[in-house]
Amino acid sequence: MPDSLLRLDQLLSRFGFCSRSEARHWLRAGRVTVDGQSVADPSRRVAVATVRVDGAPVEFPGGILALFHKPAAVVCSHDEGEGRRVYDLLPERWSRRNPPVQSVGRLDKDATGLLVLTDIGDWIHRWTSPRHHVPKLYEVTVDADLDPACVERFASGTLRLDGESAPCLPARLEILSAREARIEITEGRYHQVKRMFASQGAHVVRLHRTRFGPFELGALAEGEWCPGFFP
Repeated sequence: MPDSLLRLDQLLSRFGFCSRSEARHWLRAGRVTVDGQSVADPSRRVAVATVRVDGAPVEFPGGILALFHKPAAVVCSHDEGEGRRVYDLLPERWSRRNPPVQSVGRLDKDATGLLVLTDIGDWIHRWTSPRHHVPKLYEVTVDADLDPACVERFASGTLRLDGESAPCLPARLEILSAREARIEITEGRYHQVKRMFASQGAHVVRLHRTRFGPFELGALAEGEWCPGFFP
């Protein structure tokens, strides 16, 4: 994307500044420059790196990859009817990009921790496709004492969830205390971690993701985001 030439109206729409029909007004107002000069023609083809909008370069011209620390009571949905959304805590322009920024997979509304965000479809597919077995690490608190035998049961690859015939892939469980644990899974079944613990008589009361694939939450503050980089 950064090396290709785009029409100015297409560029302004692609990166979430305005619609293509509104681009002419932005250009007439002098809000867009190319190599330091105002341009009025929305059909002019330009390299993204030469463009400034309101004096600033286009952010993430090659596509967004960001890490976000999701708080509780926030949903991973673009639907405004579902309540407060992850996207309400991100730069507004990101949702107007074409394609818009999306979370790679989801966390439940009450869950917290690491979300990977991008507007690059190939990356979304790579990290959510079941055949890629992307590891995800969670901290879990439950409402009942954990049976040490759960470590072997989760690792066995034989655990079946209610309503499913195929067993879960082997998962790594580390019991930290009577009711706290870390679990690493390589699937993304519906409510999988909660259902795995429910099968052992324990209800999850806290679910917090600290790693997704190669990405770590680290010290990122709740509700904050930062650019993501491949290790």
